Amino acid sequence: MPELWDGLVVGASLATLEGDAGWGAIEDGALGWRDGRIVFAGRRADLPGEPERLADAVVEAGGGWITPGLVDCHTHLVFGGHRAAEFEQRLQGASYEEIARSGGGIVSTVRATRAADEESLFAQSLPRARALLADGATTLEIKSGYGLDLDGERRMLRVARRIGQSLGVDVRTTFLGAHAVPPEFAGRAEAYIDAVCQWLPRLHGEGLVDAVDAFAERIGFTPAQTRRVFEAARALGLPVKLHADQLSDGGGAALVAEYGGLSADHVEYTSSAGVAAMARAGTVAVLLPGAFHVLGETRLPPLAEFRAQGVPMAVATDCNPGTSPLLSLRQAMQLACTHFRLTPEEALRGATVHAARALGLHDRGILRPGLRADFVHWDVSHPAELAYWLGGNLVRSVHAGGQRLC
Repeated sequence: MPELWDGLVVGASLATLEGDAGWGAIEDGALGWRDGRIVFAGRRADLPGEPERLADAVVEAGGGWITPGLVDCHTHLVFGGHRAAEFEQRLQGASYEEIARSGGGIVSTVRATRAADEESLFAQSLPRARALLADGATTLEIKSGYGLDLDGERRMLRVARRIGQSLGVDVRTTFLGAHAVPPEFAGRAEAYIDAVCQWLPRLHGEGLVDAVDAFAERIGFTPAQTRRVFEAARALGLPVKLHADQLSDGGGAALVAEYGGLSADHVEYTSSAGVAAMARAGTVAVLLPGAFHVLGETRLPPLAEFRAQGVPMAVATDCNPGTSPLLSLRQAMQLACTHFRLTPEEALRGATVHAARALGLHDRGILRPGLRADFVHWDVSHPAELAYWLGGNLVRSVHAGGQRLC
């Protein structure tokens, strides 16, 4: 007798996202899984037997839609404190750069994060991750970058790993030591990059780093300094990504593409040459509409060029205390449609299959036999509703690796 599946859901429609376009819609569908992997994704009528004879557990969905689990491929959700006062300052006319140069911004979060021990940091950060999970995220990328010293960066990455273990979601960690120059290195950015490149092998050796990022910008690090970080990552066989061209065209997209980078993130000011370089390298454009929205930006990423050149566009929350205090990837999808004019289908692909690619993951983001059984059952009558509703609770259930998480 064939081995039973672990679970089977019947009676919901599927948005499989198979193919390069369209929802991959299957009405009156069925989704089966075993050992954390999908074994069937198709029409209920095409099941190879009666549901009760196929699986240990059968769920009659009673309608709704099932999509791949959402993948939040860019977050800074581990941090101490908050920056609500800066939000008020911006509403009164201060720019992000002005706040940063006056000692606010990233450096203010560094102070609060350094002051928190691991337990406090975990307690502050876990609810943010739980909120993302509750709205459909089954994979989270979490960056360091608010410690800016060896102990602080290690503590952040340890907390990120603990969040994944606690919630059952897959957490991919990114070392972002080159996020800002800490106060003790003021005026000595090169010396700080020396330190970052020394910390990286130690943290990687402790199993804490899956990828490496940097903030290449006028108020961040120069292209030459960013290259040094990328060379250190390359020496360890670690993939790279970049906060690129958010506030100006600094050639960041082309730089990360030169290193075969997973993604260029923000990309509001990316040039045509940068888009072409990303297309050649297979680098994903990660759109972060939360920061665009909160900062009141008006410069749009080169979306038409990304489409024309076939550059995949991911969507992420950029969850962070200063410029994107966003706790819902579905809300990020809605903002991407509103601000960037993505279609709802593009937004869903951006938060699933393209976001997975931005993390170098090819085992999720589509409902297909052989891939991870990461999926969400939504209380909607059409998947476009996921990017239509502002707020609300649309989730019926979330599964990661075949395990129900909520």
